[in-house]
Amino acid sequence: MPLTFDKPLPELRTYRGTNPRPADFDAYWRTALRELDATPANAELTPNRTIRPAGVECFDLWFDGVRGARIHAKYLRPARSHFDGDDTGGAKRCPAVLMFHGYSGNSGDWMDKLAYVSQGFCVAALDVRGQGGLSEDVGGVKGNTLRGQIIRGLDDPDAQKLFFRDVFLDTAQLARAVMSFPEVDEKRVSATGWSQGGALTLACAALEPRIKRAAPVYPFLCDYQRVWQMDMAKDAYEELRYFFRQHDPRHEREDALFEKLGYIDCQNLAPRIKAEVMHGIGLMDTVCPPSTQFAAYNKIRAKKQMVIYPDFAHEGLPGMHDRIFEFITFAK
Repeated sequence: MPLTFDKPLPELRTYRGTNPRPADFDAYWRTALRELDATPANAELTPNRTIRPAGVECFDLWFDGVRGARIHAKYLRPARSHFDGDDTGGAKRCPAVLMFHGYSGNSGDWMDKLAYVSQGFCVAALDVRGQGGLSEDVGGVKGNTLRGQIIRGLDDPDAQKLFFRDVFLDTAQLARAVMSFPEVDEKRVSATGWSQGGALTLACAALEPRIKRAAPVYPFLCDYQRVWQMDMAKDAYEELRYFFRQHDPRHEREDALFEKLGYIDCQNLAPRIKAEVMHGIGLMDTVCPPSTQFAAYNKIRAKKQMVIYPDFAHEGLPGMHDRIFEFITFAK
């Protein structure tokens, strides 16, 4: 095995993170979840005629997120005949999988979700607000909004206005909406995604304890201060460097700023996860450094496994999609 640019693997397996956890972290998320509880999803399904695969129904799913944003997801389910009944004469309900995309992307093509539908799954793929899909970003924070969404709201006195706080809540609202559909078995809902999608998979499983299985791959949004100390604030994390250069060039607020980012650090949410987890990682990942990912993984208390690709970076991992498909469909 080649030497990683990060910590040696034995140290990665015990690393617990650098970025501070705010003292009121649990209270912060209790407040956030109370806001979500007071926000009816008002889910609406509109048939989408862009593609009409045999045996599959495709919908645009719209629902309400916090702060009045209308959020979009692609939703696919087996054709209605699939739900005619089971051997006992009861109504047939399906497992479901939630999909989350990478930073700045969108929910992707309809076609890449059909394998799950072929196995009797319903599929919901989120468009993250303010990124490449159809979901709304309603804005409304003080301070910089130029270079990315990690730092959105970082200068606002109210830490509840951090942008990714609302995105994390959107993942839980999506799960709640899908679990409420009559065709879905709420006890058999899983989640998966890569990079930002991996982070949102962790956040969703942390904030919606009914998620059954979670398959994050090289998750983003973990252990921000470790990223900074490694001088890896580039690519997806480049906005951290921009923020300090423009808004705190002498780092007089560094400790306070990283502590504030701790509210939206997946390593701090990880202990809440109850789902079984399969985490994919490339040890040469210079976008989401391995130590930042292990910081979250090592805090997961539920059943878990790490699938390691020693020679791979932030890129396609051969066979990983197949592993995820088997991991999730086995749960049905």
